[in-house]
Amino acid sequence: MKALTLALLLSLTVPKLAPPAKLSSAPSQQPAKRQGGQWYFAATGHAVYCFGPVMTMPQEGRLLKVATFCRGDRTMVPLKD
Repeated sequence: MKALTLALLLSLTVPKLAPPAKLSSAPSQQPAKRQGGQWYFAATGHAVYCFGPVMTMPQEGRLLKVATFCRGDRTMVPLKD
């Protein structure tokens, strides 16, 4: 009986594990990098690196210069005149 059980266990196919898929370094899979940014002096006194254009926005009866699309999650940063 033991021999029959052992023969049955050995006759079963063992699933083979496939090697992990290799990651391709295609440029389409990497996030797009923005180039051509510029440093600006923010109204808070800090330097900020922004990629977008400088715009003037009306605020409280005056025009305010802002830099757009800055590094990090800031979309508009008020600039020092």
